[in-house]
Amino acid sequence: MTTSHPIDLRSDTVTQPSPGMRHAMAEAEVGDDVLDGDPTTRRLEERIAELLGTEDALFFPSGSQANQTGIWLVTEPGTELLIEANAHLIHYEMAGVATLSGAQIRPITTPDGLLTSELVRAALRPASPHVPRVTALAIENTHNLAGGRVLDAAAVDGLILAARDAGLAVHLDGARLWNAAAAAGVTPARLAQGADTVMVSISKALGCPVGSCLGFRKDRRARAWEIRKRLGGGMRQSGILAAAGLYALDHNLDRIAEDHANAKRFAEILADSPTVRPSDPQTNIVMVDLERASAEAASARLAQAGVRMSAYGPKRLRAVTHLDVTRADIERAARIVLDTVR
Repeated sequence: MTTSHPIDLRSDTVTQPSPGMRHAMAEAEVGDDVLDGDPTTRRLEERIAELLGTEDALFFPSGSQANQTGIWLVTEPGTELLIEANAHLIHYEMAGVATLSGAQIRPITTPDGLLTSELVRAALRPASPHVPRVTALAIENTHNLAGGRVLDAAAVDGLILAARDAGLAVHLDGARLWNAAAAAGVTPARLAQGADTVMVSISKALGCPVGSCLGFRKDRRARAWEIRKRLGGGMRQSGILAAAGLYALDHNLDRIAEDHANAKRFAEILADSPTVRPSDPQTNIVMVDLERASAEAASARLAQAGVRMSAYGPKRLRAVTHLDVTRADIERAARIVLDTVR
């Protein structure tokens, strides 16, 4: 067992609120957001809407709830939602699209997790009384299971155009849109341009303890509010949580590139090993494929050695860098991986 502090790379959701963030939460101005509004929550919503280039935004307890509300807004029961085959909405949201929106998912297989306008156009079928209509396209940026890969502005523009030509609405699952924007060197609003609904998380790259937001047109606020309430997402003095988001936007948004650099360094150290094959990270996620050991066994041994990584398949581990992991931590973690999975 290691005597040093453990290094948790399972996700960027494991971060602890900093002293400054805790102070902001403790001092937050609050109200009852279900009855007549919480002023701090509204400030966060306005700030997020400005960053996303949307007219309005709504604060949610979780990204899945915000995603499902966004899908509910852009689909119709008995119609289809086009989406990349390994998207978070398919694998990790408990069949919410089918259960809540009544829409059928039609997955589009890609070689690398990145949708293209050509693939979307090829998935469209001529109108027929024998097949369901397609009402929406969902985009994930960055793509989690593809190792945090980024759809750049040109790719997003192509997808939006393909959707519009087909009369489809567009939902953007931007849980890590902050990372995508930092990697692409553009604003989050540029990567959200043209989408009807946009979900962003504040509990991942930004280091907040709880929360996500959904951006949309102002005339959809009442409907989004109704859906969120139906899903149990109304919160009372939510400003305590929203204050963390405001603090994070002021202090943590501009440092995201540090996480990307640490992910690169982690992959570089692992690259020369004959027993592991790291992905070449674009953002803060590194997929590590094992030549010999199983992912579950390797994950257990690594945890004993002081590094926590998630199994993402029989022979694949995932490491996610975040603001609680320093350059020294990531270099030590990489050496532990090499020693443990030798």
